[in-house]
Amino acid sequence: MILEQYFPVFFFILVSIVLGFILLLLGYLLGKRSPYQEKTSPYECGFESFGDARMQFDIRYYLVAILFILFDLEIAFLFPWAMAQDSLGISSFFAVLVFLAILVIGFVYEWKKGAIEWE
Repeated sequence: MILEQYFPVFFFILVSIVLGFILLLLGYLLGKRSPYQEKTSPYECGFESFGDARMQFDIRYYLVAILFILFDLEIAFLFPWAMAQDSLGISSFFAVLVFLAILVIGFVYEWKKGAIEWE
């Protein structure tokens, strides 16, 4: 029966949830409560905050973040392929070459558009 196969997984999830709540409760009950003005004051990188929290950022900040995620994912896809390269054959090699070519084309496009330039 399928429930018998997944019972250890469900049991592990249940134990982790119960243990998490127990630890949170213990921390709340046994933790020290000694708030003072310095401890509860808002801060931003060690100094008083300035400006509004809803101020607009330059779009280049987001473009660089998206590019970082893109190339970080590229590496995440290349590691498993590199580990199993010997057993996959020549067709997987050409598939990875196509994958890298598409990423290089995207990188060149972003470079030409100036998304990587920072002033």
